[in-house]
Amino acid sequence: MLSINNVRVGYGETEVLSGVSLDVPEGEIVALIGRNGVGKTTTLRTITGALSPTSGTIRFDGEDITGLSPVETVKRGVSLVPEERRVFPGLSVRENLAVGTLGGSDSTHRKSIDDVLSAGAFENLQERQDSRGTDLSGGEQQMLSIARALVCGADLLMLDEPTEGLAPLIMERVEALIQEMNEEGITVLLVEQNVAVALSLADRVYLLDHGEIVFEGRPEALTEDEELMDKHLGITV
Repeated sequence: MLSINNVRVGYGETEVLSGVSLDVPEGEIVALIGRNGVGKTTTLRTITGALSPTSGTIRFDGEDITGLSPVETVKRGVSLVPEERRVFPGLSVRENLAVGTLGGSDSTHRKSIDDVLSAGAFENLQERQDSRGTDLSGGEQQMLSIARALVCGADLLMLDEPTEGLAPLIMERVEALIQEMNEEGITVLLVEQNVAVALSLADRVYLLDHGEIVFEGRPEALTEDEELMDKHLGITV
């Protein structure tokens, strides 16, 4: 569904991605992991069009989307749940979701606001649909950010650190929701600092370090490579 080929991206004179290539097959959950500051969020921002690559190509559903604007990538069915949720604090839950309906895609996975709020995973949001974003807990804001992507219409859902700062119980709910959305046919590209969570959800994983992919394969193959885990993640298996 998504293919990134030899993409280079920088901020000013500093190159952040140095020839990154990765594939996200339709129907899979693909995890992009690595230490802080290695280029994971930059990769997602480049896919959405918020950043333009200096070289390389990005293809989605067979079409070249390299350098398209974020509005255009959303229309094609690529939705991002950004780090730190970024809900509109002065808008109600329902108004935040209404923003997601503006300029969205015609994806078969697009849901109405009422459909999202009636789903069991978003029960708290339904009860608090008139509450302002600023009055929600961190977990509720994260669920709202995911719900907004669903009403926008996501064939490919990209999540940037979805479990960051969440209590264990809420983290489990987010994990279950990601799995549920994937089972409903939504392809997922997951950036996640919690390696255990990422590896438990992913069909395949890419390990990024200093702007380069240093591992690609199944999660179990990564966990079996003790030297790689220690060198690039600081994890002793």
